[in-house]
Amino acid sequence: MADVMEPTVQDAPEAERYEIRDGDRLLGLAAYDRSGSRVVFTHTEIDPDAEGSGLGGKLVRAALDDVRSRGERVVPRCSFVRGWIERHPEYGDLVDRDDA
Repeated sequence: MADVMEPTVQDAPEAERYEIRDGDRLLGLAAYDRSGSRVVFTHTEIDPDAEGSGLGGKLVRAALDDVRSRGERVVPRCSFVRGWIERHPEYGDLVDRDDA
């Protein structure tokens, strides 16, 4: 039986994005601009072959968990991130309402 890897999410600060990968294969990304203690999410994309598989949600959840662990705030300029937060109100406290 072949090993099935669980996709992993990591911050890639040099590229200003969170990445979801299966081994070396990039499956998706959530681009951001850091401004002080705020993380402005600007764009999310998932490999078209992986759309509908829940990877976007896994990516956003892991990215927001990381932001929370750093004590930072989120500005969801990206419509995918904004919509995900609206569907998961337990993450609403991370949104910087001064600039949402």
